[in-house]
Parts: sequence; structure tokens; C-alpha cells
Amino acid sequence: MIETNWGNPITLVVSQQGETQKIGTIEQAFYWLRKKWPVADHNRDLAIDYVDAAMHCMVTVGAARKAFLAAAKTAGFMLGDNTTEMSTAR
Repeated sequence: MIETNWGNPITLVVSQQGETQKIGTIEQAFYWLRKKWPVADHNRDLAIDYVDAAMHCMVTVGAARKAFLAAAKTAGFMLGDNTTEMSTAR
């Protein structure tokens, strides 16, 4: 399977011990949203829709990334040091 890079990886802090997960492709984002996400809410559902649409070239990768960051914010994820975009998330 060919994976679609979406720019700099987004690093999520996934545990209280500080463990992190880098999300570097649309496919990884889609997997995490569907299988590993801690909450099911509107922002998660919207992010799934945007990421899926980006995988099918219906929206931009940037729009999918923005929706993913908004979902991460409402899910309570902290971002790792290399991710500076949380302040621009919806």
C-alpha cells in the first residue's frame, strides 16, 4: 500500500507516562481515528470524513490535517514538541 505523506508528522502524547505516537500519513491518521481514538464525538467524526475525503482526493490534505488537529484537541491529546500547530486547530 502506498501511504500519503501529509507534511511534518503530528506527534500525539498518548499516555500519562509521556509515550508518543507520530502520525505522518493520512492512512495513519485514519487508522488512529477509527481504531485508537479515546472519544467518539463530532470532531472525531468530522476528522474521519475529512481524512477519508483526502484519501480520495476530494479535499486537501491540509484540510484533513486541520480536522485531525481539532479532533486531537477535543479528545484531550497533548502534542509532542515537534508539532506546533495546535493553536491553529479549530
